[in-house]
Amino acid sequence: MSAAPLQGLRVVDFTRVLAGPHCTKALRDLGAEVTKIEPPSGDIGRAGLPFVNGMGLYFVQQNAGKRNLSIDLNYAEAREIVASLCRDADVVVENFRPGTLARFGFGYDDVRAFNPGVIYVSLSGYGQSTSWRNRPAFAPTVQAETGLTSIVQDHFGAALSEPRGDSCSHADVYTGLQGVIAVLAALQHRNRTGEGQHVDVSMAATMLSVNERAGAMLSEVDTDGEPIALSANESHIFEMSDGTRLTIAASPIYSPMFTRYCAMMRRSDLLADPRYATARLRRDNLASLLAEIRAWPTTFENLEQLQAQVSEAGLAVGQVRTVNEFASSDWVKEWNAVVGVDDRAGGLVRMPGNPWIFSGSELPSPGVPAYQGEHNEAILDELDIPSETVRDLQQRGILLSRR
Repeated sequence: MSAAPLQGLRVVDFTRVLAGPHCTKALRDLGAEVTKIEPPSGDIGRAGLPFVNGMGLYFVQQNAGKRNLSIDLNYAEAREIVASLCRDADVVVENFRPGTLARFGFGYDDVRAFNPGVIYVSLSGYGQSTSWRNRPAFAPTVQAETGLTSIVQDHFGAALSEPRGDSCSHADVYTGLQGVIAVLAALQHRNRTGEGQHVDVSMAATMLSVNERAGAMLSEVDTDGEPIALSANESHIFEMSDGTRLTIAASPIYSPMFTRYCAMMRRSDLLADPRYATARLRRDNLASLLAEIRAWPTTFENLEQLQAQVSEAGLAVGQVRTVNEFASSDWVKEWNAVVGVDDRAGGLVRMPGNPWIFSGSELPSPGVPAYQGEHNEAILDELDIPSETVRDLQQRGILLSRR
């Protein structure tokens, strides 16, 4: 096995909370050396509950394995130190509001002036140069703006006791992954041309691009009751007699899938039922159709028997599990999908593992979550900054180390 794919890549990480840290954590897990620049006030992600040994596990998940330099960029001495790091960096990633880092002399044009080959990735809500550039952007607001919240409302309809959005920060984590794609593409461009560049990544644009239903919705074509985008979005939850809940990845409203549902249940009589003759009629009579389907899983003794019959019809079934239930499955152990991360007190906390297995590259271990400013002295020593200067910066509060 050879080294990790991104071994030797040097990343300066100006990010905080989620979208940016998720991006740079993936780069770190692929082998890059990531140095996180954290202000003395700290990354607000550190406050994410629960805490183990004083560390927020929300922060641990997104930042384990990164080096940490906690320094106050309001001081010229601090800016000189960080400029030295950026001078040798392959990649700089930031997710501040547009223009913020430029005020400290670390905008793309500033860094490019002394490091022309740098790949500089900016993650923001609405991009660096649009009329919405200065709008605050958090996952729930971007998801509301770009249609996801509306889709959730329409999906559940009257079943919602109150209007609600999605429970996960899709706009953040997807944008972080788009940032990783941007880095890898820009690296290939630099390998080919020798040129660095700035990549502007928008949360709003990301949410449109990852919405597999957007093209169908933008067309405004009337499908006469048929679900759009192959119907998986209208999958229902069913329950077996022992209480096991499951979902089948298809809507019985969608004509091709209705035929498969009937074959799966051995209910050819439903094909001839006039209540279900068209997608529109099946939608109008969905309550009675679902009652027929819900009765079917209760006839099985276990999920394995049911799964065999579902598979015969060319459909897929999945059990509704909690994260912890899934983590106890044989598959998670086989993949190593949950790993132990050092809790800084001799124990381990469980965290998600890598989504990749490379046949020819060995990825690094999960890494240790850094205390704020834990690597201050080591990083400054690498930059040949005298120890007396380091002590002075510490005494003046420009360098902060907090356990």
